Amino acid sequence: MGQTISISTRHGRISGWQAKPHDKPRGALIVVQEIFGVNPHIRQVADRFANYGYIVVAPALFDLVKPGTELAYDEAGVKEGRELAEELGFNGALDGVRGAYDLLEAEHRVGVVGFCWGGTVAFLTNTRLGLPAVSYYGGRTVPFLHERPKAPLMLHFGENDPLIPPEDVAKHREALSSAEIHVWPGAGHGFNCDQRADYNEDVSKQALERTLSFFQKTLR
Repeated sequence: MGQTISISTRHGRISGWQAKPHDKPRGALIVVQEIFGVNPHIRQVADRFANYGYIVVAPALFDLVKPGTELAYDEAGVKEGRELAEELGFNGALDGVRGAYDLLEAEHRVGVVGFCWGGTVAFLTNTRLGLPAVSYYGGRTVPFLHERPKAPLMLHFGENDPLIPPEDVAKHREALSSAEIHVWPGAGHGFNCDQRADYNEDVSKQALERTLSFFQKTLR
């Protein structure tokens, strides 16, 4: 279903994974990667959203610092991914997202969904670019909670996420009164990813239903 494409950004070309629905798209989604790159999990996520009727682009944001990055879910992958995210920075990440948006916006209403590090990128896409966004376990968002949402916003957290403690979730609730926030019982960090130990199939399905409902409303 999907294929690799080339995306133009202000700082050079990057690759991306594009997945198309079988019928006329009901809208467009940008899927924002974790720190592990546009790996099999992110391509699978993109393909899944395409199955629900969206044209989807997952920009390979790390291409601006290390082209072709696909990392494993292990200690070495975490270390390298964090280093690459630090080197790219959130402004660099938003540059890649904007490139994907430029590809899509002429023909479609565009939303953003991001995971982990990409969840924070999705949040910033909302506050800075004004796009409807869904953030899954965006653990780096707290320093940006002074920024105001400019479009509908949904956030998913796992109740047992060691990287996002309850007090951080409370800060999101306090700062983002207009956002739809879900805290999933029994779920840890990365509950949507079947490559991770914390994968939770039931919660993943329920969160997907909420996410699809969100985009059905906001991308009409």
